[in-house]
Amino acid sequence: MEFHLTQEQELTRQTVRRFAEQEIAPRAFELDETQEFPRDIMKKLGDMGMLGILFPPEYGGAGLTYLDYVLIIEELARVDGSIGLSVAAHNSLCSNHIFVAGTEEQKRRYLAPLARGVTIGAWSLTEPTAGSDASGTRSTAVRDGAGWILNGSKTFATHGSVCDVAVVFAVSDKSKGKHGISAFILEKGMKGFGAGRKENKMGCRASDTAEIVMQDCRVPDDNRLGEEGQGFIDALRILDGGRIGIGALGVGIAQGAFEQAVAYAKGRKQFDQPIANFQAVQWMLADSAVEISAARLLVQRAAFVKDTGEEVTRAASMAKLYASETAVRVANRAVQIHGGYGYVKEYPVERAYRDAKICTIGEGTSEIQRLVIARQLLGETPERAS
Repeated sequence: MEFHLTQEQELTRQTVRRFAEQEIAPRAFELDETQEFPRDIMKKLGDMGMLGILFPPEYGGAGLTYLDYVLIIEELARVDGSIGLSVAAHNSLCSNHIFVAGTEEQKRRYLAPLARGVTIGAWSLTEPTAGSDASGTRSTAVRDGAGWILNGSKTFATHGSVCDVAVVFAVSDKSKGKHGISAFILEKGMKGFGAGRKENKMGCRASDTAEIVMQDCRVPDDNRLGEEGQGFIDALRILDGGRIGIGALGVGIAQGAFEQAVAYAKGRKQFDQPIANFQAVQWMLADSAVEISAARLLVQRAAFVKDTGEEVTRAASMAKLYASETAVRVANRAVQIHGGYGYVKEYPVERAYRDAKICTIGEGTSEIQRLVIARQLLGETPERAS
């Protein structure tokens, strides 16, 4: 077993860290306050190949591995959870679904510009009445000649109001239940396709989250993604990779908050000595260091399993569950170590505390991850463990 990065992986990590510290860190506070989606930063990341991490060069991608992917997401999230979340969602959801289930024409037409960062992608499964029970989708897709008419609304779509391309799910055959849900690729400018309300979120505020609305949206059959009725089943495969990315997001947010807490504890003096000398603070730092290391190993193991092509559902859910809850605990301790200063926006741990929580909710709540893990342990199929 190897527990160190290759020279190429370490170079990738250092390159992304420099970019994050130089280009993202100085603007993180402002972006959080204004909730501005940073198109210029995303464009630069696209130029670096960071919006096509997982895809072959023939589709405009960087041709890297899932292990590279989690290293990149961690380094971005270490500085700003919003950018980490946007890059993760762009890579592992919208773009990856087209890569996994798309035709060659769809990959050339949609994946290549997504991978280069020319376009921004959204992936929308959740609906107002279909959250954890995503199989309860109510949006409809009705055959109409050589195409489909889509009606319905999606909620909590990352990049919902800024996307150029969106993968959405709709019921194409109600009689077949979850096997009657199909996926479709929508393009900006399609009649009847648009954004609804943009959410005013607690954290990751610069990562756009909004409703997607379809009102008699006519979609050619060429834009159906994957086999008819298999959209939900394909979505479960996509979510495995997405959960690994959210695990990496949690590790990165935790690492950034931990580093801030260590620096503050060394510099802050009370009772004529640094608070780092106090056992209560030392134990909080020690617990955080252990949990971050364990979370990182779980995430990297899940990425390794994904790269081998083996079944990854359980490993992905374990990584997401532990890393996301670690992020919340570590950020909470970081705020506590900062005391009153941790409660004001001047210090980055305040933002990390808010950003961390989404990791336990998005792409399957902690409760859903526990169900997935338990059902895997008991021998139930991934399809039922959704």
